[in-house]
Amino acid sequence: MIERRSTEQPMPVRVLVVEDDEGIAWPLRRGLARSGYEVETVASGREALEAGPADVVLLDLGLPDLDGLEVCRRLRALSDAAVIVVTARGEEGDRVAALDDGADDYLVKPFGLAELEARIRAVLRRMNPGRTHYTVGPLTVDPRTRRTTVRGEEVALTPKEFDILECLVADPGRAISRQELLTRVWDENWYGPTRVLDVHVAALRRKLAIEGLIETVYGHGFRVVPGAEVGD
Repeated sequence: MIERRSTEQPMPVRVLVVEDDEGIAWPLRRGLARSGYEVETVASGREALEAGPADVVLLDLGLPDLDGLEVCRRLRALSDAAVIVVTARGEEGDRVAALDDGADDYLVKPFGLAELEARIRAVLRRMNPGRTHYTVGPLTVDPRTRRTTVRGEEVALTPKEFDILECLVADPGRAISRQELLTRVWDENWYGPTRVLDVHVAALRRKLAIEGLIETVYGHGFRVVPGAEVGD
């Protein structure tokens, strides 16, 4: 029986992909695994209901054996795992039906991996509201109050600077692409210059003054490095 793992379980987050189209399931599995998620894929509703514990279920509605909405209802009765419907059905009635049947979110195909990962993080935050802050070395970031401190001293950040920093510290060590940061902090349809991100990261480095905290991953993006120290 599928059930949500205890919040005491360490990372990685376990994702169950319920998708009968291998051309969709395989890229999802590969992309999420590269981002550090533990991924299992199944191709039918019955397999989904018999799968092991998961934190998040990505559920296609067009399954070969059971109606996707029925699977959603059964999953909700069996488990408190987050359910994100991923489907080609984009009508308002389909969205309403899925949400009424217990889905936590609804994503219409085609979609980008960055948006999907943002939806996963969002549903997990809603299901784990007790997480009040992130700490990396001398740095503490509190999303609830939007305060940032370095060794207890508050650092004033602009809203965009804070949002970038929160994205990075929420998953220390993971290289986050420039496109993902632009999508999450600005807008998924951002068409402005990408240099705006470099300007904000440079300001963050200057204000935080933690040598080596935000590392550039050339050709990809940025990551927060655990264990960085305060500069002189």
